[in-house]
Amino acid sequence: MIKHIKKLVIFSVLIAWLPVQNSRAQSMKKIRRNGLTLKIIVVDTSFNKLLLKNLVDVFFEVYPKMVKAYNPGLKNKTTFVIDTAYHGVAATSQGSITFSHEYISSHPQDVDVVTHELMHVVQDYKESIGPGWLTEGIADYVRDQLGINNLEAKWSLGNYMAGQHYKDGYQVAGRFLKWIEYRRSPGLVKEINDRLRMHTYSEKDWKTITGMDLGELWQAYRNSPKI
Repeated sequence: MIKHIKKLVIFSVLIAWLPVQNSRAQSMKKIRRNGLTLKIIVVDTSFNKLLLKNLVDVFFEVYPKMVKAYNPGLKNKTTFVIDTAYHGVAATSQGSITFSHEYISSHPQDVDVVTHELMHVVQDYKESIGPGWLTEGIADYVRDQLGINNLEAKWSLGNYMAGQHYKDGYQVAGRFLKWIEYRRSPGLVKEINDRLRMHTYSEKDWKTITGMDLGELWQAYRNSPKI
């Protein structure tokens, strides 16, 4: 796992259930705006209302852009759960995102956790044949591109460091994807994302799209990682 806010969550899109007991929910509401519906379940109503508003604002700012870019026609209903019983950071399954009450409360600037997790909603890979490092790398690449509070949260893709490998996922893979986009093959992330969602992805796709296989791309990146 790489060193950032997601290190406590292992491939969240592959989690088959969410640690939420709806019977414990103390508040639930739906917000409809511009054709989108966001259902919000807050287990403990002491959760900061301004912070909740900030999370909601990220959804309505970022989600339409993601859908347009990466999965046009995706359903417009999403659920947020702020759960005191969940002690990771955030986890996504079937259009529902569970956030740790504790983590979000103690990291109020890190609202782009929403951005990362929303990309998992938009990816919608279901029983994907794709590797976890790529799933998470794409989500962090999109957070870098569309996040609205990364600077204040002191979050970035970082710089390449010796010893890293694209299979580290998250920011490491996200920066690698950004390098390919900027230096080699614009549109690569969307193309790979489409193939993952349609379950046609294979490692041969890298050669087809970029002219280089993954190993060759990584070596070129290591040799000249500047973006």
